Amino acid sequence: MAETGKGVNAGKLASNVQKRITRAQEKMMQKLGKADETKDTAFEESVTNFNKQMTEGTKLQRDLRAYLAAVKTMHESSKRLQDCLAEMYEPDWFGKEEMDALAEDTDVLFDDFYQKLVDSALMSMDTYMAQFPEIKARIAKRERKLVDFDSARHHFASIQKSKKKDEAKIAKPLALMEKAAPGWAQGIITAHQIAQTNLSRSQAEEELGKAQKVFEEISYDLQEELPTLWNSRVGFYVTTFQNVAGMEEKFHREMGKLNQNLFDIMTKLEEQRQANEAAANHNATAASESDTTIPTSKLRLGPPVPRPPRPSPAKDAKTDNINLFEDTVVPDINDTTPSKFDAPTVGNLLDMDLDAMEAISAPQDPQTDTSATTPPNAATTVTNGSSDAEVPSGVAYKVKAMHDYAATDSDELDLKAGDIVLVLPFDNPDEQDEGWLLGVKESHWLLNKDLTAKGVFPENFTQRFV
Repeated sequence: MAETGKGVNAGKLASNVQKRITRAQEKMMQKLGKADETKDTAFEESVTNFNKQMTEGTKLQRDLRAYLAAVKTMHESSKRLQDCLAEMYEPDWFGKEEMDALAEDTDVLFDDFYQKLVDSALMSMDTYMAQFPEIKARIAKRERKLVDFDSARHHFASIQKSKKKDEAKIAKPLALMEKAAPGWAQGIITAHQIAQTNLSRSQAEEELGKAQKVFEEISYDLQEELPTLWNSRVGFYVTTFQNVAGMEEKFHREMGKLNQNLFDIMTKLEEQRQANEAAANHNATAASESDTTIPTSKLRLGPPVPRPPRPSPAKDAKTDNINLFEDTVVPDINDTTPSKFDAPTVGNLLDMDLDAMEAISAPQDPQTDTSATTPPNAATTVTNGSSDAEVPSGVAYKVKAMHDYAATDSDELDLKAGDIVLVLPFDNPDEQDEGWLLGVKESHWLLNKDLTAKGVFPENFTQRFV
């Protein structure tokens, strides 16, 4: 059995090799123009259309796969972006639960879109392209059978020509050997030659008929299928792109809703932030107002206005000992009363010292007492008590503290009545508050020769040297 199988395989291999050699010879003869070639213009046009259709389909299939890969990449990128937003989104922000649900809906929408594209577009595309390799193989087989048919046809034609030549030879005188043969033998030789010629002719005719039959069967099937396949491309393109367009339109419509929801959540989050900032600013303002109510921030009225002394009888009156700078609070005075001062309590007008009364009720000289008429915020000057120390560069002028001042902030100076202060200009004039000066105590300057220990102080607590 093994030897038989080897013999069959060897015989089939030899037959295939012989066919390849015969086809190569036939193609060479056709290219050299020594043998004609069977032509089918309609079929060749169908083959051209087939090759074009297969090329277009292959490109469409490749681009569709690339489109699906891009959708998958977009899905992964969108998912990472949503996850990043979910991680950054704090629990107390507006719409935390809505954000989580939105991320899940986006993920589901991408998965559904991708799977529908695969089912309705890619799978149908693969089915459409699966028929091309089989038809292409049949077209190649037809081309081989066409070469076999042409070879058999040419072989049969050559046998026909050789038969005519043999008949002409038979009609000629026989060769010397044939002449030497007896008469009855000459007939046998002639009959053998005719039989060989007829056998070769019959074999060639049989091979031609077989090759023609195979070729025509394959050609017939392809001539039916190729035009049908060519015409089917339009319907396939329409169906494929309608499905893709419809699914993409639905996907973008649903995605647009999700994006609008995301936009609304972000808008409300911004409103929440603005509301929180407004509330924080309001609380800060309220706290600042409550902290600066007593004393008011850098808008102080200075020391209280000294109160004028009450008049007394002449026997007790001592005008030389009146202290007009005593820190007393001026009581509320009713302007409807006839006088700003209470009248002295006496029993009889005859007992009163009229000279003392005239001294008290007489108008004061502005040049002798200016502190009683000078407003608390008015700029005043001091003509005595100034230090004779050299004024350093950068000092505008000197002032003298008339009242004690306790600093309420780290950038303020503590003052005692009688302190001399060197007034300095502000580095930025916009930083100067109304009613406040910047300076260094003269005692600090004389001790350290340093102007950096400066601070602000109320102007109405001091008087300027002239």
